[in-house]
Amino acid sequence: MEKRDEDLKKAQMLDARARNISHNVRCTECGSQSIEDSQADVAILLRQLIRDEIGAGKTDKEIYSKLEDEFGETVLYAPKFDLQTAALWLTPVLVGGGAAAVLAYNKHRQRTNVHIMALDLIRGVSLTPKERVTILDVLIPPPPLSQGVASRLRRWFNR
Repeated sequence: MEKRDEDLKKAQMLDARARNISHNVRCTECGSQSIEDSQADVAILLRQLIRDEIGAGKTDKEIYSKLEDEFGETVLYAPKFDLQTAALWLTPVLVGGGAAAVLAYNKHRQRTNVHIMALDLIRGVSLTPKERVTILDVLIPPPPLSQGVASRLRRWFNR
């Protein structure tokens, strides 16, 4: 009884390992599905090949290498990082960085176009309420520090 339970657990572990590998391999016929999800003849044969390789004692890495050698790198869902796939891996980073740069530039431009508002004010162009608040924030100096805060700041800087 124990032997059967042990054999059953081992079979379940091998099956789970085969399913995990199959989820990471693209069906060469379907293209958009993993071989685990596909019912194409090629997918069925690849699933059987994976189970045979696991039964032969191969590691996951060896199985992925064999599939890649036989079917090319596109059979794997996670291609390696090399010169050919650099654009694939770096495009999201570059697009995100570009978007962040555009947003930062627009934010900076909104805050620094006070000189344009000042020229508009001189020319007699009426300002929007938001522009009026912004220009007043820039032109009105901050209130003086209280005596206690000023003395603490002097002591801190004189350390």
